[in-house]
Amino acid sequence: MTQQPGEMEIRKAVLDGLAALGSVVVGKERQVRRALAVLLSGGHLLLEDLPGVGKTTLAKGLSRLLGGSYQRVQGTNDLLPSDLLGVHLWEAEHQRFRFQEGPVFANVLLLDELNRIGPKTQSSLLEVMVEGQVTLDRATYRLPDPFFVIATQNPMDHAGTFPLPESQMDRFACVLHLGYPDPRAERLVLRGEAGADTLDRLQPALDLDGWRRARAAVKTVRVADAALDYAERVVASIREGRGFCSTRAAGHWLALAKAEAWLAGRSFTTPDDLQGTLGDAMAHRGVMDDRRLNRDERREQLARVLETVPVGWKP
Repeated sequence: MTQQPGEMEIRKAVLDGLAALGSVVVGKERQVRRALAVLLSGGHLLLEDLPGVGKTTLAKGLSRLLGGSYQRVQGTNDLLPSDLLGVHLWEAEHQRFRFQEGPVFANVLLLDELNRIGPKTQSSLLEVMVEGQVTLDRATYRLPDPFFVIATQNPMDHAGTFPLPESQMDRFACVLHLGYPDPRAERLVLRGEAGADTLDRLQPALDLDGWRRARAAVKTVRVADAALDYAERVVASIREGRGFCSTRAAGHWLALAKAEAWLAGRSFTTPDDLQGTLGDAMAHRGVMDDRRLNRDERREQLARVLETVPVGWKP
């Protein structure tokens, strides 16, 4: 009987995978680590930026680290819900309907250019991303475990795009922006020493059971009452400033902070974990000009909240 690896071995394997991914998506150490933390937290990831800056490369790299099944869907305005979820097909030979699974039935689903998909098809993802299942014609089908959605989005002023509704945005645990690479990193990509041309060097960091155990370990990271009190005061301040912050959003934020603590080798979260993840967990939520895709204004608002809300017990 093969002995299963312990938590330390699992963490080491994840960190080794993180280092390997960082050699492919170069010059973006913070974003790569945060993307992996989203995977560990059990949430879904939204990548917003201009075309051609490495969003799809990062998404494909994460899928290779996870292993398992992978599906990529290119967003177009004529995509139908059945193109994502699946469809019941009539089998004349057996005189019955058979469910043909759609691309959502994968461990990693990459939705490239999500905001090119029409509103009706976007809404078909709401149940998928929260409950991990598809309900179709009064039948329910469970999705694989783990199930991880990575979506990319281009600027809203690009032709043929549709704004994502708040309910859709709220289902993403984190938003990341890559930006242009620095000159050193860009040269590595242009030489073929990094970037999409080097994705083949990536191997799964763990098997699927290992990733499930890693996610379970992240859930056991403690959030002390004092840290939870602080988080609740921050959430209250965001809401008082007329920013949107659902209970789901607060849960995503805490889960992301716990994942960062676990990657750091700790069994407890700190205020630094909460402060360091707030912008990425909340910048895509709330009311702001959707054309300002870098979310700078929203991140500045969140930074001011952290400056005004004390970490200690006193409100």
